[in-house]
Amino acid sequence: MLQGKSVLVTGASSGIGAAVARELALHGANLVLAARRRDRLDALAAEHGARVRTLAVEVDVTRDGSIEEAVAAAERDLGGLDVAIANAGFAVTGRVDRLGLADYRRQLETNVFGVLRTVYAALPALKRTRGQLAIMGSVSGHVPTPGLSPYNMSKFAVRALAEDLHDELAAEGVGVTLLSPGFIVSDIGRVDNQGVRHEEDGSRAPGWLRMPTAEAARQIVAAIETRKREAVITGHGRLAVFAYRHAPWLVHAAYRIGARRRARAT
Repeated sequence: MLQGKSVLVTGASSGIGAAVARELALHGANLVLAARRRDRLDALAAEHGARVRTLAVEVDVTRDGSIEEAVAAAERDLGGLDVAIANAGFAVTGRVDRLGLADYRRQLETNVFGVLRTVYAALPALKRTRGQLAIMGSVSGHVPTPGLSPYNMSKFAVRALAEDLHDELAAEGVGVTLLSPGFIVSDIGRVDNQGVRHEEDGSRAPGWLRMPTAEAARQIVAAIETRKREAVITGHGRLAVFAYRHAPWLVHAAYRIGARRRARAT
């Protein structure tokens, strides 16, 4: 289904975005790789050789007018745009009383308004091809976690956006898929609250619980290929969403127990 299709991936320079780009290339999709770090995009594009056509476009989803350059490149050089994956994002962490309004603005500017900028830039092209929009949400958009309120807010927001757009755009033939990963091996733990990347991985999830990036990418691409309305990636993610939907008291009780254990440990 993706053979010969043109696909835009934001946040493609590392982590899940880069893994999804690699998986798409295996399916024969032509790629527009978009992110701020051009050197990493060029290296990723070089991996595919002549197997697929690949464009690397330096963009910043927090800047008005930037993502339009990537969409224009797809239409000019690849003949159109069939799929747009709004993947760029990061996580601001910390208790609300240790954060400020600037932290929340920074989080929403990338994770929410960056997605909206991608939607507005790509939508005219996707309407022409009756293509598909994929929005990177999170299990955190279903299950709020203490200490992650900015990130939780952003992912609840894009979940609502995806739900609305799915129904709004159906009559025009544009599919919308919400992707909700759980704990994945990615670079999100290497990016601090200012959006600056570090070599040290600060992820709080234990390694044994984190799904390998390549496996997550396979599931993500499969959901896009079949135009699913939503895909929750990882078994523990599906369990958490089910538990919070049907027994939220149980999840909150687990949070309280965890908080007491951490307090005793300190």
